[in-house]
Amino acid sequence: MSLDIREKTLWVTGASSGIGRALVLRLAKQNNFVIASSRRFDALVELQKTAPNHIQILDCDLSDDQEVQALPQRLADLTDHLDMVVACAGTCEYDNDLQLDLAMYRRVFDANFFALINTLRCALPLLAASRKPVFAALGSLSSVVPFPRAEAYGSSKAALAYFLESVRADTSLTPLRVVHIRPGFVATRLTQGNDFGMPFLMSPEQAAEHIERGLCGAGHTIDFPRRLSWPLRFLGFFSTLWFRFFAPKMTRIRALRKS
Repeated sequence: MSLDIREKTLWVTGASSGIGRALVLRLAKQNNFVIASSRRFDALVELQKTAPNHIQILDCDLSDDQEVQALPQRLADLTDHLDMVVACAGTCEYDNDLQLDLAMYRRVFDANFFALINTLRCALPLLAASRKPVFAALGSLSSVVPFPRAEAYGSSKAALAYFLESVRADTSLTPLRVVHIRPGFVATRLTQGNDFGMPFLMSPEQAAEHIERGLCGAGHTIDFPRRLSWPLRFLGFFSTLWFRFFAPKMTRIRALRKS
């Protein structure tokens, strides 16, 4: 059964830039009431100016447990229910030469995984007040196969994937629909610093269109673009091919560090 995303109440995190911002703009044009949240207040203010009657802003750091304590009440002050939550907040850092910097790993997991848990914790009471609630989160196709240098980023997205599947299992007797969004490469400020080729790179607007189309369906996974997702899913299933032919061409490590 398809879902028409019009005249709904939604919360989009990571809304100050990239995919989150593009999604807010797209949803606001369809007469939805969108709560847009981010750590960047100034960027949220500019976003709200594009559709002041349909966008309400909520500046918050979802990885800050103390700040999150006040968030349920702040959300309740804006709405008495949420039809849909799309968690787009996240970050990306690479582990060059297996430095295994714990501070970096914690930053990535705080933004990509623990912030997601805080998002669901704050949203769940308001989702429960909706007839057909949806909780969607932005993962990555990088969780399908293990990429070199992506130990922190890919692991956080793999943790996100398992978390969503567990929530889906735990809520299988409820109306909640859990959706895992796995995009390929999108031209955002996070990918601007990538020093490698990004096949099938798309704009945030194109990504938002794919996401909206998928959310209007009934599935639990939204993968795009297909030209990238299908080969990666095939290689994820036949992992021997990945490690024999692809990973050796991508890694930059030729010898282990001795000190």
